[in-house]
Amino acid sequence: METIADFLDGMYSWVSFLPRISKTNLVEIIIIAVLLYELLTWIMNTRAWTLLKGIIVILLFYVFAYVFRLDNIFWILNKIATPAVTMAIVIFQPELRKALEQLGSKNPFTGILTFDDGRDNSSFTDKTINELVKATFEMAKVKTGALMVIERGDSLKEIERTGIEIGGVVSSQLLINIFEHNTPLHDGAVVIRGNRVAAATCYLPLSDNMTISKDLGTRHRAAVGVSEVTDSVTIVVSEETGRVTVALEGGLKRITDADMLRSVLVGVKQEAVEGSRFRILKGRRKNEGKAVK
Repeated sequence: METIADFLDGMYSWVSFLPRISKTNLVEIIIIAVLLYELLTWIMNTRAWTLLKGIIVILLFYVFAYVFRLDNIFWILNKIATPAVTMAIVIFQPELRKALEQLGSKNPFTGILTFDDGRDNSSFTDKTINELVKATFEMAKVKTGALMVIERGDSLKEIERTGIEIGGVVSSQLLINIFEHNTPLHDGAVVIRGNRVAAATCYLPLSDNMTISKDLGTRHRAAVGVSEVTDSVTIVVSEETGRVTVALEGGLKRITDADMLRSVLVGVKQEAVEGSRFRILKGRRKNEGKAVK
């Protein structure tokens, strides 16, 4: 018994050195961990990742100068530290503005806890998917340029207001007629919400991504632009080559055949169905799309 008592006393004395963690501290730790995760995820998907790597190199050099008593270099680094922060804010102002836009337009709990918000989030049906696939490749055969934005979780009402309201049921004939050459509605993008064409001739924000191939035109840059600020999926048909491309999460994915496009749209539909249910730790899709040539 004495041995057990001595062991417990030793354990208590060791544990007593550890700081006490209250419920409030635990909540703070979780919040900080989530914020850091979101910040690092955002940084790695923007040019700010290059900035972060540069900052890490400077910090390592800063430590090196301190350890080896390089007083002059250490003094210079101390002097440029404050203006360097201001310079970084000015240089990366577009990325910071985009991050604030996304923060304001999205649910701050997205990715952790997802609830049904009571909105009509009905996804498009299999018939709509087939009509989209049919229209896309019929336009690709004759090299008719097209830009079709499919709304998902983030509202496209602001983009919809820049165009002309349609409200028609999605069909291949309707989409082909909209994008036909020399028709009043062929310029701009079409916004698709559920099973209906919400609006046509809509203006999309252009991407500032310099990695997009120069061979791609304004349609592709606009498709990437809207996918950077929303979670929408955009189908692009090139007027010059007839190639079909899908823009998703700031990247472009080349579509080679109808089955490939159908699988992408079916995946979007399944995610929309799952998104209407409560779930914990929602899995984030990785940005597999890269700028195609």
